[in-house]
Amino acid sequence: MRLVTQVQEFSRSRSRVYIENEFAFVLYKGELRRYHIRENETVSEEDYQTIMTEILPKRAKLRAMHLLKTREYTQKQLTDKLRQQSYPEPIIAEAVAYVRSYHYIDDDRYAHDFIHSQMAKRSRRRIEEDLHRKGIDRELTAAIFQELEPDTIQQAEQDNIRRLLEKKKYNPEESSYEETRKIMAFLCRKGFASETIRKVMKCYDDLE
Repeated sequence: MRLVTQVQEFSRSRSRVYIENEFAFVLYKGELRRYHIRENETVSEEDYQTIMTEILPKRAKLRAMHLLKTREYTQKQLTDKLRQQSYPEPIIAEAVAYVRSYHYIDDDRYAHDFIHSQMAKRSRRRIEEDLHRKGIDRELTAAIFQELEPDTIQQAEQDNIRRLLEKKKYNPEESSYEETRKIMAFLCRKGFASETIRKVMKCYDDLE
């Protein structure tokens, strides 16, 4: 038997359940009634195991599948989404392992697709940082970039800088030294290497 120490409303239809003063899970109010879960009363070990091994795993897996219908997630992103729904950590791990086993999530595939779709929009450094925030290992990102031809990466970086210069309406003949420095600082913040920035800006008036 386990003592229910608190039942706290989570939404109009669901409540957070604390057992022995620790958060245990979120259940629908109908489930609270079905399993006789009330504050300061006990829940049987059989009911507790049913909730933890049948009810919640199935629900978390369905939730994960629903999320993946609309967009692709990295493992970290999907884990964070399930945490927002207050699933217990073991249940989250089980749901993530389930969708990963069917390759519904695949960090390698996600990183490949992200790099190829973003190279024409962002600097390599910005892409690397974005993927790191999404939970992609830096070594994996570096390995994917190594698969690309160095000239391809360099060309993409230079094209991105040219696009941003045009967007900023940069004119080397009319810009002051201070304005040029501001543009360079702007491009550095975008993640481009100083050497690449200088190379493009130096010959910018020959690119028209």
